[in-house]
Amino acid sequence: MTKKRVVKDYEALPEDIVRLVKIKYPTGYAEHLLSYTDKEGKKVSALPFETDDTYYLVRMTIQEAKRIVKEDEDFDEDGVLREDFSDVDVDDEFDGEGEDDDEMADGTSDEDDHIIVTRRRDEEEDIADDTDF
Repeated sequence: MTKKRVVKDYEALPEDIVRLVKIKYPTGYAEHLLSYTDKEGKKVSALPFETDDTYYLVRMTIQEAKRIVKEDEDFDEDGVLREDFSDVDVDDEFDGEGEDDDEMADGTSDEDDHIIVTRRRDEEEDIADDTDF
């Protein structure tokens, strides 16, 4: 089965996914960003994150990645995830609940093989809804 591919802003992620992202990237996000060019030719940066059934690209710039970690109480002043955060049990499997609006269509044709993008709240121009990566 092909994994759903989802592009979302960090602020739009469900809390359980945010917790898993923090555990996957305990030293921050900025150094793990990847870049790609969307269909409109715009360069976009995003943090890759994968669950058992979904491949996420979490949209953020390097500056946003640094700001998120700096403002998050779960990270210390050096940008490292606090040890006590990792001690909290988190279910490693995400069942996709609440992702219906953002998931990729599971059709078999290449026409349906695209990413559905959620819009950033603070920007009018963004990646088109038919953006592939």
